[in-house]
Amino acid sequence: MVSDWMAVALGGAIGALLRFYVSETVSSEGFPWATLTVNLVGSLLLGVMTAAVAASTLSETQALLLGTGILGAFTTLSTFSIETATLYDEEQWSALLGYIASSALGGPLLALVGWRVGNSVLFPLT
Repeated sequence: MVSDWMAVALGGAIGALLRFYVSETVSSEGFPWATLTVNLVGSLLLGVMTAAVAASTLSETQALLLGTGILGAFTTLSTFSIETATLYDEEQWSALLGYIASSALGGPLLALVGWRVGNSVLFPLT
């Protein structure tokens, strides 16, 4: 059986590779699209995963692999913070406000959508 530590390590490696792939394939000239993409997609998927955990569809080890490992390494608050500071430093005010608003509102909203879709469609509680 895979230990929880190994599940997180394996998931972290997968999530980091996926994030690197997105950063290499999504153009971020003028706006941090790659980071916004991983953070919004990660929020949606974590919402779905939370519904799966609540419905007892995932074991604790699977939740650690997917949530803490893959999605934890896939999403990034630190890069969001640096990119926000960079937009501020470069006085790109509209991009700065758009980035902060879309991240701060979009992330939680997509997490809620994922959770609700997970609860009602994918893993309805009986």
